Amino acid sequence: MPRGEVSTGVLMPSAKRAGPALGRRSPAPVVLHSAPLVVPVCTVPIRDGAVAIRGERVLAVGPRAELLPSYPSAEELRWPGMIVAGLVDACSAVPSDAPGVTARGGVLSDLTDCSALRISYVEVISAGEEEWEEHDRDAVITAIREVDRPCVVGIAAHARDPQVLEDVAVLARTFGLRLLVRLDRHSPVELDEAGVLGPLCHVASGRSLDPGERKLLRLRRTVVALCPPEPSQAQDALALLEEGNTVAFGSRGPAGAPPTGPLGLAGAIRRHARELRPRPRELDRRLVEAATLGGARALGMDRGRGRIGSLAAGTRADFAVFDARGRYPYAALLSQPPCLATVVGGVLTRGA
Repeated sequence: MPRGEVSTGVLMPSAKRAGPALGRRSPAPVVLHSAPLVVPVCTVPIRDGAVAIRGERVLAVGPRAELLPSYPSAEELRWPGMIVAGLVDACSAVPSDAPGVTARGGVLSDLTDCSALRISYVEVISAGEEEWEEHDRDAVITAIREVDRPCVVGIAAHARDPQVLEDVAVLARTFGLRLLVRLDRHSPVELDEAGVLGPLCHVASGRSLDPGERKLLRLRRTVVALCPPEPSQAQDALALLEEGNTVAFGSRGPAGAPPTGPLGLAGAIRRHARELRPRPRELDRRLVEAATLGGARALGMDRGRGRIGSLAAGTRADFAVFDARGRYPYAALLSQPPCLATVVGGVLTRGA
């Protein structure tokens, strides 16, 4: 098959196969996506690798030579370049067409249409405790209860009143919801005093953080989602990564700013870091992890069956194919090569 071309219809069962018995559902066919390089993120890159999927789940990831005999009846899609776990936008500016993004989290004013996101946040912007108690609290609870599943819902705590923040934190814990907070509205210390910070929360940051703030977020196991930044934030991102904070990327920046996808922001940080001596160790790998697994951790979707941000048996079949090649896989990806296809829940879309 010529380079860059793929067979159409490979995700459908063959017409020659016998139909299922009445009353029984035919299992989805196994599809093998293979490429000169597979980057699962949770393990080392695999040369001449493959990803076997059935429906919306990954069955196996490994060398193509091992998976081909394991799934002899699978239909194979042979790609040029690189297969990588899907990018995750932890604070999305919807709509967004960033290449390779397979999952997004962001605030929606209308939760009846959350198809563009994996997790939708109900925004709380109450001016004060009275407004929250009299109207907004019940409205938020109603919105959470009435949203159609399987859409995942969280709360974007954007109110400035500390009493409202405290009650929002209690409400989130009661319902088992994720929290999203913007650091342009509150300092990490204020959020911690209100009980907002913790492993169920991630913060969207478009400003520089001082060492004490970074340490507090790290101690509370709160993911920092870096959004399109101030010029100083590239240095800040390097400090977060070096100190051990979990970092993600988000496309929602200041009002009027064009959206920047996770890979674009990671690439910008890398370009800045190339000017530094000494250069942070394993920076390229860390940046790719932030754009994938870091985003999954921010959304609370990095564990269990159907997890995202990495590729392994049991993960959701979310990945992207980039026309990237070279000796150093992570560096090749951060150079922002063309995106050939995305696969979301096993469904293939060509291009970005």
